[in-house]
Amino acid sequence: MNLKDEILAVAQGARQAARRLAHASTETKNRALLSMAKGLRKSEKAILTENEKDVKGAKEKNLPKALVDRLLLNSSRIESMASGLEEVAALPDPVGETIKMWRRPNGLEIGKRRVPIGVIALIYEARPNVTADSSGLSLKAGNAIILRGGSEAIHSNLAIARVLSEEASRAGVPQAAIQLIKTTDREAVRELLKLNDFIDLIIPRGGESLIRTVVEESTIPVIKHYKGICHTYVDESADLDMAVKVSFNAKVQRPGVCNAMETLLVHQDIARDFLPTMIKKFQEAGVEMKGCQEVRKIVPEIKEATEEDWKTEYLDLVLSVKVVPSLKEAIEHIHKYGSSHSEAIITENYRAAKRFLDEVDAAAVYVNASTRFTDGGEFGLGAEIGISTEKIHARGPMGLEELCIYKYIIYGEGQVRQ
Repeated sequence: MNLKDEILAVAQGARQAARRLAHASTETKNRALLSMAKGLRKSEKAILTENEKDVKGAKEKNLPKALVDRLLLNSSRIESMASGLEEVAALPDPVGETIKMWRRPNGLEIGKRRVPIGVIALIYEARPNVTADSSGLSLKAGNAIILRGGSEAIHSNLAIARVLSEEASRAGVPQAAIQLIKTTDREAVRELLKLNDFIDLIIPRGGESLIRTVVEESTIPVIKHYKGICHTYVDESADLDMAVKVSFNAKVQRPGVCNAMETLLVHQDIARDFLPTMIKKFQEAGVEMKGCQEVRKIVPEIKEATEEDWKTEYLDLVLSVKVVPSLKEAIEHIHKYGSSHSEAIITENYRAAKRFLDEVDAAAVYVNASTRFTDGGEFGLGAEIGISTEKIHARGPMGLEELCIYKYIIYGEGQVRQ
């Protein structure tokens, strides 16, 4: 079988599985999820052995540290994958939920009901945990999923997907409901993107170049975010101890992910009190600092930020810092350079907080908390299949409800249109 026929067969199998899974009982789906979680724990040693091959290969190729960090699995991360599946099993089943219903003057009763999207193809890089998170969410939402991970994680993904598919099948879920494309040939992605008769939605997760390529070549709707240029704005009324704690977490806790802070904005009235302590703490953690002229007047030894820095998603221990004269200027900076992902304000002023929440256009907007919380698990969604910065039915971390669409249901008593 050639590559084109192989990918077509995967998509056709997924379509058939999706039709069956759409009507699977909540009990069946939950049983599968719990079995998948148990299977991951039982297969930990085998999965870690395969992951070691991927990590070793990534280091030999001198891939970026951020990518190696995303690629790495350990006992804790496997346990997190398993517990994430259990959390999804514990969540309410969205499929079949009537969102609302109303009666028309002619007696028609019209409702909106949640239904599965159908077949989802996920194209992703590095993170093997995505294989488990996305499979669990898709299954609970009644969708079949086609997984196409990057070549750098092929051994890990194959090991995880094999466990998930086998365990789900034993629990009564169609085996083709979870499928991983086994080839690393990039042509496989191009073939997937043409199969709009069988695949309903594409979700790309990875670098900006991958996502833009998918968007340009796909004949299937795509939900995505290109990058995460996230800001934290320290307002003039901020509790400075809180500002230090939150800002440090937003940058340092895990810098190689899309919800990490890339630019720190500081109100001019508190800059001299705040920046020396904050910058020293960042430098002690190994963060490379780049600042505007006003920042460098206060801390002269840091590098000067360029126009390009405000547009850059570093995904590393690098941070741009800018002093702004007002909340208005902070919001304008965010709208000019941000990516509509996650933005935060640190303030004790109710009006400033409300204005920031109202005016900042992003998928997630925070008051006095780290942007690192933009995550399906942290939001109580069990996990996430991706983060959307689109302005469609899904925005922010995509959980179960975002993996459903709706249809109208209409009850009549013989009405005809006049």
